[in-house]
Amino acid sequence: MLEPPILLVEDNPDDEALTLRAFKRSNVVNDIEVVRDGQEALDYLFGNGAAAASPPPALILLDLKLPKVDGLEVLKQVRAHDNTRLIPVVILTSSHEDSDLIATYGNGANSYVRKPVDFNQFAESVRQLGLYWLVVNEAPPMVNGS
Repeated sequence: MLEPPILLVEDNPDDEALTLRAFKRSNVVNDIEVVRDGQEALDYLFGNGAAAASPPPALILLDLKLPKVDGLEVLKQVRAHDNTRLIPVVILTSSHEDSDLIATYGNGANSYVRKPVDFNQFAESVRQLGLYWLVVNEAPPMVNGS
């Protein structure tokens, strides 16, 4: 059986490349689907665009500062729908604002990770995220037959 994908919601091409490189170095076997704005993420998750997620992602890595629809609104919509509310959502951001930290946890984020500036630290953070959320964590069964 194929592993469900990881959804990376990231508008910065450099951060996207670093994340993909870090996952590759960590030997993560899941495909990584990349969307570059909040609306594209919602379309991917809920089928409002050309390609809806099937199967749903095993993990969503979500930046906060996104074009079209910000990451907090994406998180709120993910948590509002039965077929996505149990997907782990990790906020992966450069924001150091306490208000962002409080708002994301208050809206159901599973984790909040600040992006390190150094690539080796960033790669290690991504490796640990992958190891924990894809291997160690016991995920609930998906609802609605997903």
